[in-house]
Parts: sequence; C-alpha cells; structure tokens
Amino acid sequence: MQSPATTEATAAGRRLHHRASEILADFSTSSVTAPWLMCDRHSEEQVAFRFVLEDLSELTMTYGDLKARSERAAHVLAAQGVRVGDRVASLMGKGPDLPALILGIWRLGAVYVPLFTAFAASTVADRVAAAAVRVIVTDPAQAQKVAGLGCTVMLANLTEENRADPHLSGFAPFVDGDMRFSGSAAVEGPEAALVHMFTSGTTGKPKAVVHPLSYVASWQSYLELGIAPGATFWCGADPGWAYGLYTSIVAPMTAGIPSIISCGTFKAETSWQVLETFGVTDFAAAPTVFRAMRSADPQVDLPRLCGLSSAGEPLTPDVGEWTRARLGVDVHDHFGQTELGMPAGFAHHSDLLRVPVPGAMGTAFPGWELAALKLDSDDVAEAGEVGRLAVRVDASPFFTFTGYGVDRDVRGSRFTDDGSHYLTGDLVSINDEGLIRFSSRDDDVILMAGYRIGPFDVESVLVTHPAVAEAAVVAAPDEIRGEVIHAFVVPTDPTVLTDPAAGQAMETALQGWVKQNYGAHAYPRRITFTDSLPKTPSGKVQRAVLRKGLETTQENHK
Repeated sequence: MQSPATTEATAAGRRLHHRASEILADFSTSSVTAPWLMCDRHSEEQVAFRFVLEDLSELTMTYGDLKARSERAAHVLAAQGVRVGDRVASLMGKGPDLPALILGIWRLGAVYVPLFTAFAASTVADRVAAAAVRVIVTDPAQAQKVAGLGCTVMLANLTEENRADPHLSGFAPFVDGDMRFSGSAAVEGPEAALVHMFTSGTTGKPKAVVHPLSYVASWQSYLELGIAPGATFWCGADPGWAYGLYTSIVAPMTAGIPSIISCGTFKAETSWQVLETFGVTDFAAAPTVFRAMRSADPQVDLPRLCGLSSAGEPLTPDVGEWTRARLGVDVHDHFGQTELGMPAGFAHHSDLLRVPVPGAMGTAFPGWELAALKLDSDDVAEAGEVGRLAVRVDASPFFTFTGYGVDRDVRGSRFTDDGSHYLTGDLVSINDEGLIRFSSRDDDVILMAGYRIGPFDVESVLVTHPAVAEAAVVAAPDEIRGEVIHAFVVPTDPTVLTDPAAGQAMETALQGWVKQNYGAHAYPRRITFTDSLPKTPSGKVQRAVLRKGLETTQENHK
C-alpha cells in the first residue's frame, strides 16, 4: 500500500502541464535535430544572447548571427576531419564563440565535451583522454593546459596581440574566415548523442555521462515552468557544468528565450552591477554565489528583480532569509543532477507556484514522479520517513538516463533490482503534500549512538550563526558512540584561526547554538576552524575530502 507522501508525489509527477506535453512532442519525432530545435526554427531577427563584456558593454547575438557563426564553426571543424560521433571539447571563457562552437559541433553530428576553465592541466588531460576528444577549442589563456594532448588544438578569441605570441604559433585559429558549412550531417532523432560530460565527483571519481537530444526537453521544461523568466533572464552558473550549460545556453536557445551571459570570471561585485545595469528580472545561481554577493553588498536597489532560483547544492535557510530581508524576493530552491536534469523544486510558473519552505527542496516538477524508498528495502517509505530519493522510471517522461559510459549502458548501483526506480543517492523525506526535504547524501549520513543524522540539518543551523561564514559536517570515529559529528567551520572573524582562546569560546558557543536551535543529540562534538572548505570546481563541498583528512590524522596519531 502506498503512503500518502507517495500518492501526492505521484500526482505531482503525473500532472503533466500542457506546456511540458508540447515540449515532449517537439522532441519525439524521428527527424528532429539539435540545430533545428535550438536555432533554425526561430526568427533570424530574434535575440538569442546578450553578452555582457567586462566593461559592462553589451554585444547582442540574434538567431541569424548564431546560425551564421555556427555554420562557420562547423565548416572549420569539418576541415579538421570532425565527423558524426566525434568528440569536440571546449576549454574557453564565456563569449560569442562558445554557443556558436556548440551548435557548430551539433551541425556535424559530433558530440560536445564541456571543460571547466578552472581545471588544472592534469584534470583536463584526464577528461580529454577519457572522452577520446578529437578536437579541442580553447582560449589563448588556457592553451598551455592542452599542449601535447594528442588531439587537434584550435584557438578562439584571438586578437592581434595574442596572434603574435610565439607560444601560440603551433595552434590553428578557430573560425578564421567566412566559409560556412551547408551540409545536413546533424544526427536525427531524440536518441542522438549530444553532450559527453562528467559528474562533479563530490563523493568519488567522476563518471562519464552522455546526454541524448531528448535530455534537453526536461531542461526546456525546467526553464519555462521551473524558472519561468520574465523580461530579462540571467543564469550566473558556469557553462563548464551541466546547470550552467543547459540553463544559460542550451535551454534558452531551444525555448527562444534571450539569455544574458556575463563574460569573464565570477566576481560578486560584477554580479551586482549586471543585475542593476541590465534590469535583470530573473536570476539563477548556486547558493555559493548568493553568499558571496551577500558579503559584497553595495546596497543598490534592484526594483525589477522578481525571481531568484538556486541549484547545484542544498540551499541553507540563511540565504533565503537574506534575500527576503535585503531584496524582498524569495529564493526558490531547485534540485537536479547531471544524470537527470532538474526533476524537483519550487517552481516560479503561476500554474505551479508554491511559497518556498526553508530547508525543503520543493515538489516534483511536471514530467517527473519521485518517491522516497525505505533504507532497507525497495518499498516506499511512509510520509515523513527518511528514505532514498528515487525516480519512478516508467512514470517520468523526461527521464532519459540508461547508464554511464560512452554507450550509456553501465548501470552500476543507480537502479533498484527490478529497474523500476533510479536512485539519486540522496536521503530525503517526503510529506503528505509531496514536499521533499533533503537529509544528506547516502554516504554522508552520520550514525551516532543509534541516531541517523543528516549533515545538512546541522549545517543549516550552524550557518545561521552570525560568526559563521560557511560550515560542513561529517562523521568522525568515536570509541563510545561509534561516530560523532565533526564540524568544519569558516569563521567570519579570521582571528579565531590563530587565537586559541577565541577558538575555544566560539566552539562552545556553536555547540550551544546547535543544541538550542536543532537538538541536544546532534551538536558537533568536535569543531575545526579553517579558512576554506574543499570544493569541486563547481562549488560543491567535498565532504569525502574532509572525512579522508580525519582518517589520515587518526592514523598519524596511532
């Protein structure tokens, strides 16, 4: 018998909004292609992108411009021997060449491999080798990272100054001329391979994920229904990762929604300037971005801002408290994975609107059915009971994941034994209204003296203390309790790091804070103060690194 939570979650997944149905239909025909969906069906005069340069000047790209630039990109790549199924990577900053390159790759039926510009050379080399990349397009500033990789390297964003750089003389220029590809090599159908990327590696070695064209459908639905942007939309996430790639570039191209792309590296001060100067109405970013902006608040008014969305990591309540007090706008938390897209959150669309609940992830978006499965079986958990977050495969038309690897066939431990559910690796509870609350990742849960404690709950309380900038919680071995909570805290006052008395006083204060605001059983027995937390390049805290450090310390003291 299903619990009420599952009944509601099922209903949420099956209430397929009419717009979601239309999007699914667009992607379902056997002749559909990425270039048609993302460019060629739109009016050539329609604006596709608004690029904000580092001096805050603007460069506008229409779909006519995008079509021409992508056809030139396809011509250059074809001359390098790129064919259907070949992997072409980019290691380049945000700018007009990036969407043109991506679309040009797809005009040839090739597969795009995004690489994050903050990657070290060794990380770039690992991913290029794992994906068997044939051509990589990069910026002059990134060129030395890709020298000697055994694939063709081409340079984008060339200027007269860097063309004369002798260190770059061995690389071919990208799109150096007006010749355009006029063939029809794009692979047809919803199963056409589109993107070859890697998971972010928060808990282990990154795994290859290949996205078919049909995967984009869920992102378009997410953009139109989950974010539902108004006049001026900006996603501040980096396109080297799934959320930034699909929310700032691919989904807007497909939906025909103009997207602001801020060129250059992230700076909190610049983000405030972009929001103010361009009258942004809808802004999406990771919680880390909002926290950085809070610390660099210039106290400007943003009267046009009406929609804020957060994704990439759990949203702690302090961020929402700040945006409500400072901007008068709630942050809507959204949940997704590289493997899935965005299946849940607090939607902005008026048909699905629900006031965000602090500490909750929202409900299933249209086209998804989510449930919490029991910890010790594949039965559905009761309402409010912590279980394993799962996607019901046959009831989720936006679900496309079949497995890891080039052939998408390495299922690993992601599915239940009968294949009916995909397991996200998160522990959650779902109440009788279908509201999902995050507890922890499967391997982050803390088992202490018979209690199961999710680190997110403790972290959410810690970061509300005014002396805490960031916090992460992991399990530490303990002879009596089995495990205890060990917190790693970045203090707002750096003197805590060097003054033992101040550190001891703050440790006592934080322990009392958690006891008072969460529970006496779940306060951190041990606290380490640090100037930063280990994170993936996309900004997710790597608790596995913290746990490994504790294990190493324990071994050294034996």
